[in-house]
Amino acid sequence: MARFPLPALHLHLRHLFLPLVLALLTACVTVQVPQVSSNENLPPVLTSDELFRPYQNVGTIQVSREWAGDPTDLLAEIQDWSHDALGIEAAKLGADAITNVEIQSEKSTYLLIFPWTITRAKGTAIKFR
Repeated sequence: MARFPLPALHLHLRHLFLPLVLALLTACVTVQVPQVSSNENLPPVLTSDELFRPYQNVGTIQVSREWAGDPTDLLAEIQDWSHDALGIEAAKLGADAITNVEIQSEKSTYLLIFPWTITRAKGTAIKFR
């Protein structure tokens, strides 16, 4: 009767277990986030004081995102992301600029202890006449 070398097989499986678990965990946490390659061609955010030409409203645009962290620590990042995300949506509508921008950030928690921020940005896409 032939005997299989079980201890040798056991050693090989043990060496493969950790890399296999790490590969599976890495695959589980991979998240694809759309990135803006260049915001040079995006419609700018303009205040009402900067609007000197006649324009027409193209539509209202809204974007939202959740962040890990406290809103007071993320102010600059939230504003930059909001302007870029609104610009991307306005460009899809063929707008020349965005006005009446409102950015709201709401503090929340994740698993009762980790600070979490929910950001909503809204604006009006406009086209110059």
